[in-house]
Amino acid sequence: VQLVESGGGLVQAGGSLRLSCAASGLAFSAYTEGWFRQAPGKDREFVGFIRPGDGDTSYADFVKGRFTISRDNGKNTVYLQMNSLEPDDTAVYYCAAKGRFGPDNIPRYYNYRGQGTQVTISS
Repeated sequence: VQLVESGGGLVQAGGSLRLSCAASGLAFSAYTEGWFRQAPGKDREFVGFIRPGDGDTSYADFVKGRFTISRDNGKNTVYLQMNSLEPDDTAVYYCAAKGRFGPDNIPRYYNYRGQGTQVTISS
């Protein structure tokens, strides 16, 4: 199983980025796909997830309507659209995949995880 993130980079505050996560080696459409992030010196934190089937989504409170997760099962890819970015959003962003067991907002319940992509927001 491989999850490969892309789309990170350096943008100014107020800007946007779209992260992608391409999955292979798993029945992608059957998995919940989550996004997490980790800033230097901080614990990994939940950003949001999208479930299989009806594509139900949920986000961390700090997202405040700025981020949107979507998925394209035909391309085995999940996306994280990030708008109105702030310097506090600077982190390595990871995608992860999980089955039905366990809560969807806790990293340790995810079965697979990508290597991450760096997002840096300048003020």
